[in-house]
Amino acid sequence: MPAMMRIAAVFCLSLALAAPAAAKKTTTAKPDDGLTAVMAGEFALQAGRLPEATQWYLQAARAESGDAGLAERATRIALLAGDDKSAAQALKLWQQRGKRTEVMRGAEATLALRQGDLAAARRELIALLREPDDLGWRFALAALTSGQRKPEVVSKTIGELLDANALPGKLPAWIGFGSLAQRLDQKDLAERIVGEAVKRFPNEPRIALLHASQLRQIGKPDEAAKLLATLEPASLLVPELRSGIAYEYDAMGQPVAAAQAMARGPQDNRTYGTRASLLAKAKDQAALAALYDELRKQAASPDPQRLLLLGEIAQFLERPQEALEWYQRVPGGQERVEARLRIANSLYELGRKDEAFAAARKMQADAAIDDTARQAAYLLEAELRQKDKDDAGEFDALARGLAAWPDDNAILYARALAWERRDRIDHAEADLRRILVTEPENTAALNALGYTLADRTNRYQEALELIDRARAAEPDDAAIIDSFGWVLYRLGRIDEALVQLRRAYTMQKDPEIAAHLGEVLWVQGQKDEARKYFEESRKLDPENRSLLRALQKTGA
Repeated sequence: MPAMMRIAAVFCLSLALAAPAAAKKTTTAKPDDGLTAVMAGEFALQAGRLPEATQWYLQAARAESGDAGLAERATRIALLAGDDKSAAQALKLWQQRGKRTEVMRGAEATLALRQGDLAAARRELIALLREPDDLGWRFALAALTSGQRKPEVVSKTIGELLDANALPGKLPAWIGFGSLAQRLDQKDLAERIVGEAVKRFPNEPRIALLHASQLRQIGKPDEAAKLLATLEPASLLVPELRSGIAYEYDAMGQPVAAAQAMARGPQDNRTYGTRASLLAKAKDQAALAALYDELRKQAASPDPQRLLLLGEIAQFLERPQEALEWYQRVPGGQERVEARLRIANSLYELGRKDEAFAAARKMQADAAIDDTARQAAYLLEAELRQKDKDDAGEFDALARGLAAWPDDNAILYARALAWERRDRIDHAEADLRRILVTEPENTAALNALGYTLADRTNRYQEALELIDRARAAEPDDAAIIDSFGWVLYRLGRIDEALVQLRRAYTMQKDPEIAAHLGEVLWVQGQKDEARKYFEESRKLDPENRSLLRALQKTGA
């Protein structure tokens, strides 16, 4: 259940889940009653029963013989459910009723890839890539992402598209396909795409940046660094390049070089903050102190954001007293509210714990600030109590917050996580279900509860339904896809689990996803590849709980 990161996708199933979850029994529709079937399908969808929703929508599409929209919806739900047979039936109805659009071609390509009909997939992908607008190649890229079963199959298909000279002569398309090859960890394919892109766009810095990324991934950091150095002058003319260059240096384990890249060109609080974070990561206290001194000289005017930044850098330098003083200088306004939260944290770091807790409580009682800030003060106190290993104090802070706001979902969510850390799964479940009573479509709570049930209990089918509800609302969220893969693994559906976990890790390099992928690969007997993912997880977060459990379970 990693941190959330949205990946835009073309095949997004936007389905409202505002109604409460349906009971296990649904109304039986007559074969010719399309409206009843649609209603039953919606209830099944809201309850997270995607296979059942697929059948209802397919029945509705058949009953409403002229409705192309229902056939399209049935196709999308079937694809989301992984029911390729029903998807093929719904797609046939859609083809009979609707216009041959890029959306339909994308669905056809996705299904063909899933069914292993690579010739048909290639035909539809080429047709999409030859569309004159920018949508065609984007649909093709989305189909390759959502239709993949094995990275090597997608790699082969893209290679055949290159052989056919099908990729359009558009810079974003080449960047998109090159990035996909890199995320799939298909080094030969990435090298081929990038090499061709360099020939086509020899003076384009964004292609050079992609080339540097490809060199880094194949273990040629020196060559990548040389190429990045040639891009630095261009970053002065194209400021957004700075972030990309800095990312590549940081990914190579050179956060100081990344900070230096960010130092080129105009500076603002965002770039200064990024530089400070990178230098703190590198533990380069001298460079961080130099940046701190530079900003201190500019602090004569009371810029609230700059004062907050100076306090943050002082914390990086482990100077909590100075951090406290900067935060205390922040004048009124919203920044002052943020400063008060940081003041409490600084007091805690100074060992003045009673004052820290008192500062948080003063904010909790301050009717002059908005409810969101007061709720944040309860969450901060709970966090500080947790750091202090004061279980009773942590739960007391959360309980007081809920006494003031009985249905505040942020506080309920924090308490659910606190219960889960203490192995009180029943209590965690109760709090997450309280969230879903007031906000049935809360995907974070649906995902958290589904993942918790999959990970910590044997209630796998119930977990699957909860995760499927989240997937219906956000089918391209990496955290939710990871949870889906994990529950499939717990259900013993190993091959399906690997598909989903690989897809999640393609979308988001997260330590928890890597740990899950490593464990499933280990169980499948692919131990060398499993060790690779365990090592990647360790690099991202050596203390990740899923990683530690996986290492203990596998003995890797």
